[in-house]
Amino acid sequence: MGFFDKIKQGLKKTSDAVNHSLDSVFAAFVKVDDDLLEELEEALILSDVGASTAAKIVAEVEKRAKLRKTTTADELRDLLREVLTDNMLDNQPLNTDGKPAVILVIGVNGVGKTTSIGKLAARYVNEGKKVMLSAADTFRAAAADQLEIWAKRAGADIVRHGEGADPAAVVFDSISAAKARGSDIIIVDTAGRLHNKANLMNELAKIDRVISRELPDASRETLLVLDATTGQNAVHQAEEFNKAAELTGIILTKLDGTAKGGIVIAISAGLGVPVKLVGVGEGIDDLIDFDRAAFLEAILPPVHENAENDEEQTEEDENAET
Repeated sequence: MGFFDKIKQGLKKTSDAVNHSLDSVFAAFVKVDDDLLEELEEALILSDVGASTAAKIVAEVEKRAKLRKTTTADELRDLLREVLTDNMLDNQPLNTDGKPAVILVIGVNGVGKTTSIGKLAARYVNEGKKVMLSAADTFRAAAADQLEIWAKRAGADIVRHGEGADPAAVVFDSISAAKARGSDIIIVDTAGRLHNKANLMNELAKIDRVISRELPDASRETLLVLDATTGQNAVHQAEEFNKAAELTGIILTKLDGTAKGGIVIAISAGLGVPVKLVGVGEGIDDLIDFDRAAFLEAILPPVHENAENDEEQTEEDENAET
């Protein structure tokens, strides 16, 4: 199954909800006036785009609609997709140049951090790369145990210390082992304790110094894992973590479990942090590279596609009744 098929299937809840809201707005379309724009903004907010980002997008839609003398609902729908495309960051795949490349992964408990690391490790192993997992989240007792299970499942190596060990020391030993074993990629499971930002920043700074000293030329990614089902709380986490660590990207998990996939737009267009990976299922291969065009096509399909889907649904309903 290709990206578009996976993202379309994974975003069905979001697509159905967003299209229902937007179709109601466009169905009432007569002209681009304050009432229409207010309804459009409300529909975006209800999809978890966020108030400030929704206002920005709608203002740009209004501006372009007036310049182009937009007169039909189809044109307005295409205009909205165009504005979203222009405001969201372009696709930015993970940078794994150099050997070994380093990927730091941060995230609070329960967002799917360990699972995401395991799936990412499995992907690179399947590509023929040697992967080293570094269990540097030593604060939570079960973290290293869970990571070790994923290491075995993915076919990756792992370095771990005891509970409460210095995370920077774990990273140092992981780098040493990676050099000795010729690893291509080191994925570091780091802490994510927002309630004490000072400690988090100090911990990440120590890890950064170790990596800079031991692997001065390594490519680096610092990824934050967020749970899409938590909505605007995820946006708040991204804001706070971005202050504590210079994030290079977001892993957004459980996107298939929410009808409010506008969270992707809120992060990409609102915070200016690229969404690099999205989780659209529970399978080991369901953590996929984000694709802006496919995402927007999935949540905001062309009108003719909506009509075809409606016909298919009607036919299914009639068959079920029969």
